[in-house]
Amino acid sequence: MSPDPVRVPLLRLNQGIEIPQLGLGVFQSPPGDATYQAVRWALEAGYRHIDTAALYQNEADVGRAIRDSGLDRKEVFVTTKMWYTEHGFESAQRAAKASLERLGLSYVDLYLIHWPRVDPPSLRLDTWRGLEKLQKEGLARAIGVSNYTIRHLEELVGHSTVVPAVDQVEFHPFIYDPTLLAYCKDHGILVEAWSPLTRARRLDNPVIVAIANAHGKSPAQVLLRWGVEHGLIVLPKSVHKERIIENAAIFDFTLRAEEVAKLDALVDDQRVGMWNPATIP
Repeated sequence: MSPDPVRVPLLRLNQGIEIPQLGLGVFQSPPGDATYQAVRWALEAGYRHIDTAALYQNEADVGRAIRDSGLDRKEVFVTTKMWYTEHGFESAQRAAKASLERLGLSYVDLYLIHWPRVDPPSLRLDTWRGLEKLQKEGLARAIGVSNYTIRHLEELVGHSTVVPAVDQVEFHPFIYDPTLLAYCKDHGILVEAWSPLTRARRLDNPVIVAIANAHGKSPAQVLLRWGVEHGLIVLPKSVHKERIIENAAIFDFTLRAEEVAKLDALVDDQRVGMWNPATIP
């Protein structure tokens, strides 16, 4: 018997809508039945936030799973992203409309610039203005960015009337960036953590394991709870039903301040992602 669906807290974005603090990420979830079934299991488990992207080539499977779930469209928060090759005012709008067609949806809840492409700042700002137009047209309820450093965020904040709702970045104890967190907090930007479980590469760290044992939880649950304690939106990825359910069971315990501090101290700047956005001018 499956457990009762989890109740996920909602956070308010600076653009006036609410976002579930836990979402299912589908990066590297194979297009087709694997992604479709993972989304169905997540929605059955109580997830109400699905994060995809044009790059992942599984938007159609996400949309089909949402429609087949029987849930009202308004109950599911859907994020997708434009790839860096689509920068530009018109290109960004075309990319978003193509994503909507693949998703089979009339709007997304959050549309993101996936990477701050190596471009003149003027082109990146044109891209953002393309997203602002999408929002005004009702095709995206909120707009934001992904993999932006403080430098890239300052570029937007200094030349735009719309502050990004979120910055989605690699974030876990080994890539802990309190300076970015503080900047985003000061500007009302929520931070979303991709690969919050380090793609399972560092779940055997003895500090994480000891804290997990102390709470009767798994190392993955401890990492996700650490993100929640820092006010992050966490986006774990899995195509396994048991893991999807396990990853949602993070709202029935808290970490002690000293445990959070021990996890913070694990930072070593060893990324699981291939690219470091800090190298992009």
